[in-house]
Amino acid sequence: MVARVRPSLTLAAGTMTKKVAVIGAGASGLVSIKCCLDEGLEPTCFERTDDIGGLWKFKEVPEEGRASIYRSVIINTSKEMMCYSDFPIPDDYPNYMHNSKILDYFRSYAKHFNLLEYIRFKTRVRSITKRPDFSHTGQWDVVTERDGKQESAIFDAVLVCTGHHTDPHLPLASFPGIETFKGRYFHSRDYKDPEEFHGKRVIVIGIGNSGGDISVELSHTAQQVFLSTRRGSWILNRVSDYGYPIDLLITSRFVNILRHMFPSFIGWMTELKLNRRFDHANYGLKPQHRVFSQHPMVNDDLPNRILSGTLLVKPNVKKFTETAAVFEDGTVEENIDVVVFATGYTFAYPFFEESIINVHNNQVSLYKYIFPPDLEKPTVAVIGLIQPLGAIMPTSELQARWATRIFKGVAKLPTASNMKYDIKQKKDAMQKRYVTSNRHTIQVDYVDYMDELAIQMGVKPNIWSLLLTDPKLAKEAFFGPCTPYQYRLTGPGKWSGARQAIFTQWDRALKPTRTRVITYNLNQSSVPVLVKLLGLIILLAAWYFYTF
Repeated sequence: MVARVRPSLTLAAGTMTKKVAVIGAGASGLVSIKCCLDEGLEPTCFERTDDIGGLWKFKEVPEEGRASIYRSVIINTSKEMMCYSDFPIPDDYPNYMHNSKILDYFRSYAKHFNLLEYIRFKTRVRSITKRPDFSHTGQWDVVTERDGKQESAIFDAVLVCTGHHTDPHLPLASFPGIETFKGRYFHSRDYKDPEEFHGKRVIVIGIGNSGGDISVELSHTAQQVFLSTRRGSWILNRVSDYGYPIDLLITSRFVNILRHMFPSFIGWMTELKLNRRFDHANYGLKPQHRVFSQHPMVNDDLPNRILSGTLLVKPNVKKFTETAAVFEDGTVEENIDVVVFATGYTFAYPFFEESIINVHNNQVSLYKYIFPPDLEKPTVAVIGLIQPLGAIMPTSELQARWATRIFKGVAKLPTASNMKYDIKQKKDAMQKRYVTSNRHTIQVDYVDYMDELAIQMGVKPNIWSLLLTDPKLAKEAFFGPCTPYQYRLTGPGKWSGARQAIFTQWDRALKPTRTRVITYNLNQSSVPVLVKLLGLIILLAAWYFYTF
């Protein structure tokens, strides 16, 4: 028996407040709750587990339906680039945070904006179906289950925030002999820490970020680790020039314009820079594709482990025997104990009918990766179904800010035909740019995509206008990192603290590294001012051509 509940309706200025169901209380779900509140909507968040955090909540044992991480996970984006746009991460937090610190930040965010009262924990969404009068109302019947009891409620809109790291992709059919392999094999989702692999010979299959992290960590305890890859990868380092976080240097409007104006040259310079750190060909990692044709791996320690011999890069596994792996180059590694499949994830929306959102081989047709184009009413939005070359948190936030304004009725979507045309253009561009892979179906460039959403909302900063009214801010917004605060400078949701947050972002980035006071001699230089200016011009020119 399903109990039917109609959530109470609140009268506001003569109209009923719209009820929004938010599915999931992770990075995208939390900010979606807040965006609903900002727009005067009434959210109810359904979270199937007992806590917030989604992917970033570490559990000793993986839970069904929830993303799972290993104990040592550190995020690949720095704190100034990954924070929510009106809630800077504390200045004493490290730039690249351990998963426990990220969860602490989420808890602070939820407490500051009173989000927890809108979350129903240990509640699973069973189905979301159109109401009989959907073409007129856009409403949905949402059936949930808690403690074995089902309940149905009517909602005016739905925000789906379930992520895309829940269902492991385990392509065993591509590895003949795995069924007779006598060792242990499992997906990277089930990996937690390296201690149980002490003295083992381990193969890690897959060269994404999880594959790189796990193989490096295992190489400290295992007898030998083999990292198997079909096509190789370009490797980025979190620490860039002068010790700054790499994304603070490369994620700017200036660098983005250069990349669009001179794509081949910037790609060549980027590869040259990466090979200066270590020659990818000498380390068996150089791919045939260019640097911007694949989501890169971010890993600081991989070349060190290869150099020390504790980790060996191998080609794809051709087949397994009972105790060995045969690689495509004909080499054989005997006495293999463990195989870790770091082969990515699939995603699906089982609570929807396929006519609402149809996923096939990780391909899904959503306008701006958010809205199903064929609905009579735009009352469903998928938040966080993207793989940005940057942070997911501010990207999901901007998606949710736009979606809630669509739900509220103060913004509108284009026609279905125009939305489908945009979807096709993006798919064609992605197929042309990226190597074929399940992970390259929802790929976006951070600055381009954020600006694309910001234009829809009217919150993209106008650099030319700022140049006339606030040139100091214009310089920082154009040449400095494109931090999330830029999208709070103007338009709906404008935040009075955005300008100050931009001017203090480097202070917050540097504070956690300046743990020992250094005394500078301010009078040590006697270089004439003109020489200093000339040097500055030369440095700027060098930075223009060589920055990364």
